[in-house]
Amino acid sequence: MTHEITRRSILAGISATGLWPSTLARAQKNKTIRFGLTPVFLTNDIDLLEKLESYLSAATGYNIELVRRRTYQEVTSLLISGEIDAAWICGYPFVKNRSRLNLVAVPVWNGKPLYQSYVIVSKNRKENEFVSLRGDIHAFSDPDSNSGFLVTRALLASMNENPETFFAKTFYTYGHRNVIRAVASGLAGSGSVDGYIWEIMRQREPGLINQTRVIRKSEWLGFPPVACTRQAAGQNSIVSLINAFTHMRSRPEGRAVLDLLGLDGFGTYPPSLFDGIAAKVALVGSA
Repeated sequence: MTHEITRRSILAGISATGLWPSTLARAQKNKTIRFGLTPVFLTNDIDLLEKLESYLSAATGYNIELVRRRTYQEVTSLLISGEIDAAWICGYPFVKNRSRLNLVAVPVWNGKPLYQSYVIVSKNRKENEFVSLRGDIHAFSDPDSNSGFLVTRALLASMNENPETFFAKTFYTYGHRNVIRAVASGLAGSGSVDGYIWEIMRQREPGLINQTRVIRKSEWLGFPPVACTRQAAGQNSIVSLINAFTHMRSRPEGRAVLDLLGLDGFGTYPPSLFDGIAAKVALVGSA
């Protein structure tokens, strides 16, 4: 009992300061945090993945195992079933599973924990209104993506339409980069994409992005969060992750990760941050 109280006291001090002594790292060196990544993450950047794994391992004192899957549903299912400990997911599956999930941290981009969904078309397309996309072949990112599906689906519901009746054909690319590529190449006439991903790629892959343009931006919505199950919340591994993410900006290794991501940092926010997404889920459900 005395040992447990001491450990909790140490963890409380660590939580307050954000510092992780080497003695704690040694004590936890044989423990592993399985951390899931969905296509909302820029997963094709090997350097980024290596730096993220290295930073999280050093900051938490745990071995970090990055678990990547092709679809949002796969990662969410692994998280809910307890096969992974935490994951960087999308706001849509967080809202759908809000009764079973807790927030760990939310990215901050351009000073806010918010982002937008973009509808993009070819740069040569003359129309500027969403209604002009009727009859298009439209690329979605993932059926569980907020920016890459839900926002456009909710917009259509507000018009008493749905993707099957409004578009000639739709398909899923299972990656926001792939949506951009599909539109840029002419495989799709239009697409729904994460605005954060589009903006980051505009800086880093202008040759591709400049083949597309944005014709619609959604309102600002809660940025895709890092989440864990409610059963796991409060565990030492999750507390260590919270501290690792929220103190990322204060450490050189963390700043290197943030720079690669194009993010300001991570913060802790209430679930109400995702009420705008919840409203879209309700709108689609009622339609």
